[in-house]
Amino acid sequence: MGISRPVPVLLIGAALTTTLLVPAGAQAEPRPEPSPVRGAEERGGKAAKSPESSAERALQGLRPDFSHTGGYPRERRLPVMPENPADKSLKLGLTPYHAIAPKLNALQKLGDRVSVEIAGRSAGGHQLYLVTVTSPESAREAREQERMRERIENAPASAARDKEIKAEYKTPVFINNNIHGNEWEGTDAALKLIERLATAKDAQTEDLLDRSRVYINVTANPDGRIVGTRANSNGFDLNRDFVTASQPETRAMRQIAIDKQPAVMIDLHGYVNGTLIEPTTPPHGENYEYDLFLKNTYANALGMEAAVNGLGYTEAKDGVKPAQIPFRDSEEGWDDWPPIFTPQYMPFHGATAAHTIEFPMQVNNRAYDTLPVEELRRRSAINTDIAGAAMDATLDFVRERGRSLVADQIETFRRADAGEAQVPVSEETVPGVPGIGPEDVYTTDFPRAYVIPAAGRGQRSATAAARLVDHLLANDVRVERAVRDFRIGSRTYPRGSYLVDLEQPKRGMANVLLADGRDISDKVSVMYDISGWSLGRLWGASVDVVRDGRLDVPRTPVRSASSAAYVAPYGDLRLRLDDPQEVAALNSLLADGIQVRRAADGSALVPGSARGAARALAHEYGVSFAATRERGSGVFARTRVAAAVTPGELFALREMGFEVTPVSTAALNAGFDWSGTDVLMVSSGLDHGALNTAARTALDAFLADGGGVVGLGETGAALTSATDLLAAKAVAGNGDANGVVRVTNAGGGSVTAGAPGHTFVYSPVWFTDLGPGVRVEQAYGTGNPLVSGHWRALEDGTGGPGDAAGRASVVSASAADGARVYLFGTEPLFRAHPKGVYPQIGRALLGAAG
Repeated sequence: MGISRPVPVLLIGAALTTTLLVPAGAQAEPRPEPSPVRGAEERGGKAAKSPESSAERALQGLRPDFSHTGGYPRERRLPVMPENPADKSLKLGLTPYHAIAPKLNALQKLGDRVSVEIAGRSAGGHQLYLVTVTSPESAREAREQERMRERIENAPASAARDKEIKAEYKTPVFINNNIHGNEWEGTDAALKLIERLATAKDAQTEDLLDRSRVYINVTANPDGRIVGTRANSNGFDLNRDFVTASQPETRAMRQIAIDKQPAVMIDLHGYVNGTLIEPTTPPHGENYEYDLFLKNTYANALGMEAAVNGLGYTEAKDGVKPAQIPFRDSEEGWDDWPPIFTPQYMPFHGATAAHTIEFPMQVNNRAYDTLPVEELRRRSAINTDIAGAAMDATLDFVRERGRSLVADQIETFRRADAGEAQVPVSEETVPGVPGIGPEDVYTTDFPRAYVIPAAGRGQRSATAAARLVDHLLANDVRVERAVRDFRIGSRTYPRGSYLVDLEQPKRGMANVLLADGRDISDKVSVMYDISGWSLGRLWGASVDVVRDGRLDVPRTPVRSASSAAYVAPYGDLRLRLDDPQEVAALNSLLADGIQVRRAADGSALVPGSARGAARALAHEYGVSFAATRERGSGVFARTRVAAAVTPGELFALREMGFEVTPVSTAALNAGFDWSGTDVLMVSSGLDHGALNTAARTALDAFLADGGGVVGLGETGAALTSATDLLAAKAVAGNGDANGVVRVTNAGGGSVTAGAPGHTFVYSPVWFTDLGPGVRVEQAYGTGNPLVSGHWRALEDGTGGPGDAAGRASVVSASAADGARVYLFGTEPLFRAHPKGVYPQIGRALLGAAG
């Protein structure tokens, strides 16, 4: 997992269509132990621009396909990159990215066991190498393996009785390396492993490769590996991205999970001393078949622990502490609750054992810059040995238990497909795992189905619904479309509505994405990372839960969502700004010089003379332009934003089509030309008190000239207070709090009109002592506003959800100099995830531009 507060992320583009970008700056130094104490979110870095063409946008839903059935080996001559003497791996005595392709080319020639595929490209344009090591297979044999794999997932009840699968199916194992770019050593251990497996003649290796396929993602984050950053070149922590899949690297790993269907996976990280080997502490993800998962994950952890300790490194001699297994050795602080991490995502695609492994000897961040090269290389060599031991132990585990691992994978899919209840863990149901108690029991009551209503009756946003359906499909969730109107309980739905039947092999994947989640504030005192993430609440589409009953609905499978594109054939047009794609369409119109008027509810009124442009944008963004006779009051202006924000926020702003220039305290102090800016957006990285005199004078002049401000959290509130723009007291809640919260949106407000009744918080803030002219645009729900996540009061009893209840979460005002100011205590762009909430920021920026 790595250890630092995560950075935000976003779904845009395809794995094979990326832009070469400047790598992100250095990341905050991670904590040296797994106990998560939250601080300020990592800030800074670069973000990608939105795709420029409709063709590029059309590729958004496409995925690299590894399910072809040519035989093995599959030789591929990889292009060799120019040498890069600045590659940060070199200082550590490790393999630079430019040397990986030549090594893989050579390894393919060592025999008939090694194949290389291109899994996609990184955000920075670097190839992602997926290596398969297995005994040779003819094309017919490979087709049979694929047929058995599909049968395991899609017909698990019969697969469980299939003698051919029991005898012939090769157990898939996946080794993922270097997902955090400055946690290097897994890549080097993997290259050594590939070479050993390619050439070994012993009976155990031959047996392993005859009965399994070993898939190795050599470096999941080449951008970060090269420049020594945790994040990729878009500034995102890839190991926080598996719900949203905003980054091409994450989408490539997702596709490996779907097409290769590993029964076992390990993810190599650093740095925790002693070596940390999952399974985890509570809370455990409630959508897993956790009894099967814990049994196998704990057994493999014991084998890896023995192998790592068996290397002979000691604390006295080498500074290496004995390995630790959080499930056994810790009470809390290293949980597997959110499926945002690789090993916590993989079980939904059939992994019955999945691990984060943290090698012990820190070589990144401050250590990289301050320790002698000899010491860094000594540490890296130890970490490489430990990573190799973990890989070898896992392969031994697969060789010894491959048949039972596949049987448990089949049982995972079978229970889900049959709609059976989960089996609660106990020492009886999970023999061989000591210390199981009630604190480890997490199950859920799966609904019968979800319905995503068709456009019109009951659907808030057809555009959001289409995006959600395509995202479910991309995660290998089965979605169907009703072929006629139908009724479930007291609700009637129109033909074309989508159904997600939870009696399907990947019900856990479907439910973990769509369900509200749970308030787990009373379960543990602290969480490792986020605790709520519901796509059903945060992605902008209306989603209904069907708890029980028969689904007597004539339906057909869906391969892609129906487009929401529509343009009325007559009159002027209305573009609702309830979705980020609608905001992007508006910004495209404004960039083309088309005059767009503002409606009373904040939506956009487009002249009928621009119908041709509207048609093109409706197709490009999947949005609807309805007919209208409203004239509006005022016009929208092209909004140029100076933004002191997180990488995820920058990414989301650009997806919505805003022209954004990143700024910071240092950038303003160096002299910033405000003439090209309409609005300043601040969430981090800008301290008014640290501005020099010239920078303050220039900022004051921008504000006096009517420049708008959009602020988020304490940093944004501090700026508006220091500049006397808005009279409100910002109250910070518990900084550890995060999750999905209920909100009440102000009637008639141009910022939250039509907004969902839920949003996301991370270190929540609310506003009190509102001065004259301050408008409440949104307030936290009454009672306990937290729907899912973790939000406790502080030790003194303050800062909890009860204190926030009913308080203002978004406020606005017109400053005396005419500037429009908006303040958010929520996180509408967090990790490019809560897409249905994006437009609140989009509308605020457009409003602040005036």
